[in-house]
Amino acid sequence: MKNVDDLIESAAELAGQGLSKGEIADELNVSRETASWLVERGDATTDLSSQSTQQSAENGGPQDIHVDWSAIGRDSKRMRSIAEAMADLLAKHGEDVDLTVGIEKAGGPIATLIASELETDLSTYTPAKHQWEEGDIEELGGTFSRNFAGIRNRECYVVDDTITSGTTMRETITAIRAEGGEPLACVVLADKQGVEEVEGVPVYSLLQVISVGKDE
Repeated sequence: MKNVDDLIESAAELAGQGLSKGEIADELNVSRETASWLVERGDATTDLSSQSTQQSAENGGPQDIHVDWSAIGRDSKRMRSIAEAMADLLAKHGEDVDLTVGIEKAGGPIATLIASELETDLSTYTPAKHQWEEGDIEELGGTFSRNFAGIRNRECYVVDDTITSGTTMRETITAIRAEGGEPLACVVLADKQGVEEVEGVPVYSLLQVISVGKDE
């Protein structure tokens, strides 16, 4: 994607397909608040010119960073290479960990490749944000897929594509512990917050994306 106009258009398209604002946030690698803003901009600027839309976005947009890693995601060889690098970040924790948990949607495919590299079982977690439209997300709950490995009494790694605010990673760690598991480390492709740990669990990233500047 080249600019905010593209994000607004994509958000409107995804909303038209029936995705929740939480799912749109996941697809576009932005915060839930940014996803909500993009959808609202799409609704409000349907009849405006591209220039007007861009000016509106620049004048009133939220503070966020969009990470487009589709050049990796569209190619299985690139995905495997990235997964090998992410697995290498986790390898320092030893060979006793036998479970990798992927946060759906984008974290699932990456976790599958990491699990293969580290020779662990695989589990997946669907966070509450996939149901989120507006209001308090705490009222919603995430789920582990029963089609994959169980969590109880197992040490595990947690995998996602990006960290935006840390909320989803925190939710996942809490859910794993509630199921009787113990997360030893997390790994992401890109970290937009400079997070070193969540709930006492170390977080590793291949890339840290840092916004330089100050709010007006």
